[in-house]
Amino acid sequence: MGSWYWWTILGMAIVTYIPRAVPLTFLEGKELPPVVSGVLRNIPYAVLGALIFPAILYVQEGHLLFGFIGAIVAFALAFLFSNVMVVVLGTIGVLAVYSLLF
Repeated sequence: MGSWYWWTILGMAIVTYIPRAVPLTFLEGKELPPVVSGVLRNIPYAVLGALIFPAILYVQEGHLLFGFIGAIVAFALAFLFSNVMVVVLGTIGVLAVYSLLF
């Protein structure tokens, strides 16, 4: 491995560490307003949705229905159950049966 690998790893570590350390350092012991706290609490869900939605549309080339069935099943299972494993395994099971039948 060349030395640029180590510089790349060090750079990525610094870039990852700074956004976590700065708020922790400057906001220690302070309480955020409820509006800001609510927005920050919902960011992971927004990012997850932004990552998953394109995958629904491009799940298999020419099989757009496959992605929509998976999304509908996942949404329904997530609404009925709060356990992530139930949602993931249930969606995989339904799509496996669908792919065997069609």
